[in-house]
Amino acid sequence: MRQIFWYWMWSMVIGSAVSVFAKDRIHQLFSAMNGKRWGILGIVPASFLGILSPLCMYGTIPIAASFARKGMRKDWLAAFMMSSVLLNPQLMIYSAALGTTAMLVRLVSCTLCGMAAGILVSVCFRKEKFFDFKNFEERQSRDTDPNLLFRFIKNIGRNMRTTGGYFLFGILLSAVFQRYVPSDAFAHLFGPEHEGFGVLMAATIGVPLYACGGGTIPLLQAWLTDGMSLGSAASFMITGPATKITNLGALKIGLGAKHFGLYIGFVMMVSLLTGGLVNIFV
Repeated sequence: MRQIFWYWMWSMVIGSAVSVFAKDRIHQLFSAMNGKRWGILGIVPASFLGILSPLCMYGTIPIAASFARKGMRKDWLAAFMMSSVLLNPQLMIYSAALGTTAMLVRLVSCTLCGMAAGILVSVCFRKEKFFDFKNFEERQSRDTDPNLLFRFIKNIGRNMRTTGGYFLFGILLSAVFQRYVPSDAFAHLFGPEHEGFGVLMAATIGVPLYACGGGTIPLLQAWLTDGMSLGSAASFMITGPATKITNLGALKIGLGAKHFGLYIGFVMMVSLLTGGLVNIFV
């Protein structure tokens, strides 16, 4: 708790500040890209703006639907959505608890993953419809208090209610792992001695285990201490938020069954590739 509490607190404060004071501006910047003749190069700013967007998958899909109805290019939209699903300012600050290197690995890998999604949509679905957002309407913002300070405080309160339980549960699980799971056995599964298998295992368990960043950061911190390779951690940090069980139903509706299957395959392949490259070069 002492090691990680202040990272969690600062992540909520900064995340709420972005949500209250900068979210609309970020989305306006992306909307302003519509009609620009940047071609496929537009995936670069789209991916960066997706990272800056403070929304998780549940909030990103309705926003993406509104952009699609305005005629946003589907490759730019794919880049924005993919990077926004994987990372937001709050989670990036919270990830600093894992160390500066792990935070930068997460930032770079999630940004590149968004760009890769945009490139694939541009190349493989140039003449084919990719998204189907007809059943989605943009959600009303809950940041409506006319007093900006009260709006900011209320947003922090919602963040605490949303992530607090996961944070405490993650602390409990990490304590259980450190107390009852031998570190040498854990290192044998996820450590550098079995890099390929460790990355595959981390990518796989990221699908059912990930519920919220508030719960997984304490776990990852404990696992890295016990010998998990950084590549395995990077793999987990991609599959986890990208396949968050509670939101996959909405994503399937927006993509359709065929494209949803391609999305899951893409996430797993990028996760494995990222984990392998991080183990080699970092």
